[in-house]
Amino acid sequence: MITATAAPALPPQHRTDSAEWAVRVNLAACYRLAAHFRMTDLIYTHISARVPGPEPHFLINAYGLLFDEITASSLVKVTLAGEVVEDPTGLGINPAGYLIHGAVHGARHDVGCVIHTHTTAGLAVASQKRGLLPLTQHAMRFTDRLAYHDYEGIALDPDEQQRLVRDLGAHDAMILRNHGLLTCGPTVHDAFDLMMHLERACQAQVAAMAGGAELNLPPPAVARKVAAQFARPGRRAPANAWAALLRMLDRIDPGYRE
Repeated sequence: MITATAAPALPPQHRTDSAEWAVRVNLAACYRLAAHFRMTDLIYTHISARVPGPEPHFLINAYGLLFDEITASSLVKVTLAGEVVEDPTGLGINPAGYLIHGAVHGARHDVGCVIHTHTTAGLAVASQKRGLLPLTQHAMRFTDRLAYHDYEGIALDPDEQQRLVRDLGAHDAMILRNHGLLTCGPTVHDAFDLMMHLERACQAQVAAMAGGAELNLPPPAVARKVAAQFARPGRRAPANAWAALLRMLDRIDPGYRE
């Protein structure tokens, strides 16, 4: 476990600028939403966000908090080299989490947020030879836009970072074979929107295959059309959905903002 020095006396909202605090609030909200939609694996998966500004830092969860416990002020600030800058909890971070997220943030400067999950459906599809099939509209969104990374064991080998980056390439979604799912995007809400679609696509695939009926695969041209429709410029749905999700969280428990 990576540990840190003692936390500063003042809480982050009194020490950070408004841009960083906004990212902290959105990232904490993302953790709460992942818990709400059952995309957690105890303390063992992670969501990260780049800290605005010139310093190459990102925020990630403390290694010991459940997703529904995470708040804006409890997030750990880390350098791209894996050094803990701030850790209000003293719990440190998951080394595998640093390896995966540090690799993406270090190589992809267009990425503001990275989400990695170990859901049942994601693990199931990650274990299937053909990976994600274009069975549903949700799945067709990823046509020609989904990367794959072969399993190498628990992500503790620094050399794996270069292969993670190579396999992800310019894509914003990747299946880690026999391991789980990963999405990224310029903002927290972009990465979350992708993860929701990828997760639902995996859930639908597992359910359709379990039903035993013959599967109906659309023509490749249709699948590519759907992917292009999702990627069209000016699409506002992810931001609108995020605003609605924040309203839901504020009704349930606004404590993520603390």
